[in-house]
Amino acid sequence: MKDVRIQRHGADRILAGHPWVYRSDLLGSPEIVGGEVVRVLDGRNVRLGWAHASATSTIALRMLPFETRLTDQGYFRRLIRRAQEYRDVVVSDTDAYRLVHAEADLLPGLVIDRYRDYFSIQTQTQGMELSKAAIVAALEELYQPAGIVERNDTASRAHEGLEQQTGLLAGREPDAPEITFNGLHFLVDILGGQKTGFFLDQRENYQAAARYAHGRALDAFTYQGGFALHLAARCEKVEAVDSSEAALAAVRSNARRNGIENVDTRQAKVFDLLSDYERGKRTFQTIVLDPPAFAKSRRHVESAARAYKEINLKALRLLERDGVLVTSSCSHHFSEADLLNVVAEASLDAGKRLRVIERRTQARDHPIALTIPETHYLKCLILQIY
Repeated sequence: MKDVRIQRHGADRILAGHPWVYRSDLLGSPEIVGGEVVRVLDGRNVRLGWAHASATSTIALRMLPFETRLTDQGYFRRLIRRAQEYRDVVVSDTDAYRLVHAEADLLPGLVIDRYRDYFSIQTQTQGMELSKAAIVAALEELYQPAGIVERNDTASRAHEGLEQQTGLLAGREPDAPEITFNGLHFLVDILGGQKTGFFLDQRENYQAAARYAHGRALDAFTYQGGFALHLAARCEKVEAVDSSEAALAAVRSNARRNGIENVDTRQAKVFDLLSDYERGKRTFQTIVLDPPAFAKSRRHVESAARAYKEINLKALRLLERDGVLVTSSCSHHFSEADLLNVVAEASLDAGKRLRVIERRTQARDHPIALTIPETHYLKCLILQIY
């Protein structure tokens, strides 16, 4: 096994519980073969552990748990079983959830989502890409699934020199399987939908939003209607808005599947529509904002703040007294403090007093590792005008 030595700064980061070693942390110029398992030492030859190595990424090493010399089928079987035991505790009333959340489940660079009898995997590093066959074999051994697909179409793979690709890895190809999600039924496009087919990370926030929803509701950036269909039982009417007609067709199909008749769809650009509604003096008692990530990197934080403020300001101008605003950010680089700040600024500009009902994050099947802030990305605020 190859030894790779790192500077003190990198060693201190590992000892502080963060599993990444940057290329600038390496001592000397070690010849790294992408995807290999290496032994990591500090400058005094003290062993720090084992890691998956990358030949291209600025993150040169990602630390692995235990004394990991070989990431084979047995290795993945053990860690996936451990991840499942945690989900058995925190997941209920659904057969779709995140089974493996990368570093937060001791499997850096690996994401596995379960959709009933199908599994969708993302191998985001060279080490996990080389281990793909072992991962598939472990899933087949543990679950005997109907099918396993890969959704390796994320931009992050470019940092690892990996091509984007999607397709069937084992079993039969999924034909829009139906999942049960908080008691509701949805059809999921595992190979073509956003993320790995559905917004699994908002599952608990869908339920929380429904607790406070009332009156006329607007669900902006609805995608497949996750929030809209959950709000329907508590609201007179829900308008689900998205720029994609394909997404709205899925909303209508999912509404029929659940016997929901008070959800209407509208194809529009959300920013423009909110302005139109303000000019037309439309009002709502509940508004949900679940936009795509506005800050994809640190350099986008300033522009993201402007976008988040603008959209929350537009929404607040449409909310009546006692109205509820559910607003989210899935940008890791845009913190909860950032989101609270821009919403506070928007409330002052709108002349609306807000109280925070709940401060929420991603569902518990997307665990947040305490010493790895990158595992925390979703922020969700539920507020009320008073």
